[in-house]
Amino acid sequence: MQTARTTPSRSAKRAHYDAETIHPILDEALFCTVSYVLEGQPMAIPTAFARKGDKLYIHGSVGSHFIRTIEQGGTACISVMLADGLVLAKSAFHHSVNYRSVVIFAQAEKVMDEAERMEALALITDHLIPGRWDDLRPTTDSEMRRTTVLAFSLAEASAKVRMGGPNDDPEDEDLPTWAGVIPLQTVRLAPVSAENSMETPLPDYLSGDL
Repeated sequence: MQTARTTPSRSAKRAHYDAETIHPILDEALFCTVSYVLEGQPMAIPTAFARKGDKLYIHGSVGSHFIRTIEQGGTACISVMLADGLVLAKSAFHHSVNYRSVVIFAQAEKVMDEAERMEALALITDHLIPGRWDDLRPTTDSEMRRTTVLAFSLAEASAKVRMGGPNDDPEDEDLPTWAGVIPLQTVRLAPVSAENSMETPLPDYLSGDL
């Protein structure tokens, strides 16, 4: 949704408000940053998350000061950013980054339904490592009592995307300085077994393309 808070002051043509743009960025990003204000002091915490439909889920310890603060209902600003390339122009002024980002403004909703809480934890786990949840021992009642799950609406969210090469000034076009894009990519490397799993075969969901 486009609101005063989700409308950028610069490069407005890069802004998008449709789920078809926003959802894939959230689904590809592994972590988000949750920003909020506590007694006039700005705070920002990076954390794992997952999306389902028009909700974003995070979790944390019931004793976490961060979790206890935002569950009280103050507006949080949640952001993610995927860097796709470094854009090198022929002047420092026009260097840039190709990126896809999402900013969300929402109040936290504490998830109380036990089935939704368990589903959210499975979503977060499988968002980081697809297929992992079903390979784990069941979560215990004690662990659930010590865990808070928060949901945020995606109603007030926007994406911003930059693609393409450098935008050099016309008078710089013929300068003998290389310009272009250095692509960036996040790559998962081969898993490293813990000492207590040296003899355990690597599961199929970890042995494919990483």
